[in-house]
Amino acid sequence: MAVRALHFMFPGIQNVGCLFQMRTPAAEDASEGTIVFRDGTDPASVTRNRRELVAMAGVSSFAEVHQVHGDRIVFDPAPAAVDEVACEDADGLATERTGLALMVKTADCQPLLLAHKSGKYIAALHVGWRGNRQLFPYTGVRAFCQTYNISPADCVAVRGPSLGPARAKFTHFAVEWGGYFSRYLDLATSTMDLWGMTRDQLVQAGIPDRNIYGLDICTASNTSSFFSYREDRNCGRQAALIWRLY
Repeated sequence: MAVRALHFMFPGIQNVGCLFQMRTPAAEDASEGTIVFRDGTDPASVTRNRRELVAMAGVSSFAEVHQVHGDRIVFDPAPAAVDEVACEDADGLATERTGLALMVKTADCQPLLLAHKSGKYIAALHVGWRGNRQLFPYTGVRAFCQTYNISPADCVAVRGPSLGPARAKFTHFAVEWGGYFSRYLDLATSTMDLWGMTRDQLVQAGIPDRNIYGLDICTASNTSSFFSYREDRNCGRQAALIWRLY
C-alpha cells in the first residue's frame, strides 16, 4: 500500500517543500506505514516506506537522527541510506544543502519545520513534551539562526499533526512541568496546550506570529490517519520532511 502524506508549502518560498506522512490503514498490521526500524516491523516494508517518502519529496537523499527527547541539533548532517538505522543522538537537523530532506519521526510529538525566507536554510525539530519543557522551539530557533547568521524575524515555521490540547493530559503537573508552565494547563481536565506553548516559544525566539503555521490535527483523535503513542504505545512512527529543491 502506497505511503500517504500531507504536503505544505511556505507562502512565498517556492524552493522549500514540506511533507507530513500519514498512516497507511491496514487492519492486519497496526504498524503498517511506519518509517522506524524496530522489533516487530518488517525491515523490507520500512525500507520501502522510506524510499517512497524520498521519491515523494523529489530529492536524492535524506538525513535523520536517533531522537532522545533532548535539545541538540545536528548541523549539515550527512545523507543516510534508506536501510540504515540512525545512531547519532539529537532531536533536530539543519542544512543549507539542496536535495537533502531532513527527517524527524513522531507519534504524538510535534514535528516542527523551519525555513529562512530566502529558502537557503532549513531545519527540522522533534518536539515532544519534554522538548517543550526544555524550551526546544526557542533554543532550536536561536541555534539555527546563530549558526547560519540569519535573523529569526526572517524565518517561518510550521507545526505538523501532533497531540492536541484536549488530549494532552498530564495528571502530575507539578512533577512533570512546574509553575512556569501553569498558563498552559486546563485545571478542569489536567490537559496542556502544547500547540500554544510551541507558538509562544517560537515568538519569544523572534519569529513573527504571522510567520508561524500549524496543521491543527490531533494524532490521538485521528488514529486511522496518524500514529499515536497515547492511544497505542506499540504503534509505528510517521515522518515529517523538509527539503530545498534548489
